[in-house]
Amino acid sequence: MAQRVLTRRELNRATLARQGLLSRWDDADAVEALRRVAGLQAQEPRPPFVGLWTRLEGFTPEDLLSALRDRRAVRATLMRGTLHTVAAEDWPLFFGPPARTRNVLGARSRDLDPEPVLVAAESLLREHGPMSFNALRPLLSERFPDEDHRVLGYVSRILLPLVMEPTGDRWGYGRDPLFGLAPEPWPATSDHAEVVRRYLAAFGPATVDDAQTWSGLQGLRAVVEELRDELVTFTDEDGRELFDLPDAPRPPADAPGREVVVLPDFDNLLLAHKDRRRVIADDHRPLVATKNLRIKATFLLDGVVAGTWSIKATKTKATVTLEPFGKVKKAARTALEEEAQRLAAFLEPDVKSVNVTSVSP
Repeated sequence: MAQRVLTRRELNRATLARQGLLSRWDDADAVEALRRVAGLQAQEPRPPFVGLWTRLEGFTPEDLLSALRDRRAVRATLMRGTLHTVAAEDWPLFFGPPARTRNVLGARSRDLDPEPVLVAAESLLREHGPMSFNALRPLLSERFPDEDHRVLGYVSRILLPLVMEPTGDRWGYGRDPLFGLAPEPWPATSDHAEVVRRYLAAFGPATVDDAQTWSGLQGLRAVVEELRDELVTFTDEDGRELFDLPDAPRPPADAPGREVVVLPDFDNLLLAHKDRRRVIADDHRPLVATKNLRIKATFLLDGVVAGTWSIKATKTKATVTLEPFGKVKKAARTALEEEAQRLAAFLEPDVKSVNVTSVSP
């Protein structure tokens, strides 16, 4: 029997629904939202706050800050060796497979044997408590004087079960954040099948290549084949096989959604698939990803990335700059400017005025 073909628009609606971006969720708190979206990237402290604000009704910074302080949520090196903010109960799952895979170290690790480094780093953290890597690297260099100090720190950050310690800063972490050992027991094995299920719940329907792109894991084809009997399958417009959970939402192509959505820097929506045309045109990807691997803050119009945004603030005034990729119709422009005003009120609540400006494409 031929598999049903899902159009790119149908994939767009399905992914936005699972990411809280068709309509803001009003039935979840910050921790539950983190579970639903399989974590939010957090190379910088602020983006997860914007990511939750755009997905949750009534979200306030304190909702996430309190969850980080009492360890219901954590910020740690997880998928693809990248910092994420996740529900604390998900940390063992997402740390186990992707972050501890040697291939995420790449050429930076050269021929270094990581085990003695990890033993030394763990010993130092148990002795001194949470430390910044600016403090840990010199101590590791004393024990491994012939190794590059940054490689020593990188190996420790990627392979040790570490979580960041929240501070009193506005977005929970300072410029030189502290890392401490995660509470034991640490995950000894990884459940790749559950990683695939959680990925599909948050980003499906998707191909095996999509799941590998998001997780940083290779060899997931065999895992997906083992799960085939519990999954449903489709085909995309290019003939690739898509996998999904049977009961996951798959709205029709004409399902209504928010006219405007703003996303933070590094949002996973733009990074969770190998083929990202369900949310961004290939021609626009270079306008979002910079040479130094930043992913700019973006906005969606009718569910598709249509431009980028940035904000600058003084003590009295905030300016949101919108950079659309093309012409924006008047009604959409008005809705976009109104959402930018609300975003500025969230990010800079103490300023007296907000200016929204647009840069012509």
